[in-house]
Amino acid sequence: MRSVLWLIILTSSFAPARAQSFEARQLLLDWQKLTQEKQILSDLYKGYQILSKGYTTISDLSHGSFDLHKAFLDGLLAVSPAVRTYHRVADIIRLQENIVSQYHSAWSLFRQDPHFSAGELELIGNVYAGLFDRTAKNLTDLANVLTDGLFRASDGERLDHIDDLYRDMAGSQAFLTSFNQQATLVSLQRSVDLRDYQSVRQLYGLNG
Repeated sequence: MRSVLWLIILTSSFAPARAQSFEARQLLLDWQKLTQEKQILSDLYKGYQILSKGYTTISDLSHGSFDLHKAFLDGLLAVSPAVRTYHRVADIIRLQENIVSQYHSAWSLFRQDPHFSAGELELIGNVYAGLFDRTAKNLTDLANVLTDGLFRASDGERLDHIDDLYRDMAGSQAFLTSFNQQATLVSLQRSVDLRDYQSVRQLYGLNG
């Protein structure tokens, strides 16, 4: 009986100690869990800050790139002085003046020449009209190249286009000169005698 009573006393004295030990362990686990959660929250917040900063940086860079890109494209709409003063521009205008001058002079002489029929004169007139339309289009294209805001192109692209127009105008002038010479030769070949031949040469200014 006495031993049983002693066992009860011992059990009663250790019970609070075991309870306190359990509670301490539970508090330690809770504290560790809280610490881990705080670290997770801290890491998440840092990640958010990095992402937010990164997004802002990307947004700023994108906006800056857009502004730079827009400035570049707008710059392509403006014609630089180097393009405006390119020597081929003046050459093209002079070629057009020469073409118009040759056209008017030759057309006037061919209409006075009795060796060409009405049908042949109409054919010659059609050739001149087509040539005139072609060169007039070249001048329009030239004006567009030299005008701000019509289309986007770099200085190099504009200069290349001007060179193309120059070559086309030079080709048109060469064709007109050759055509007029061939027509004049036809008239000379149709001369019936020496007097007629001399008369044709005089008409086209071939004497001397």
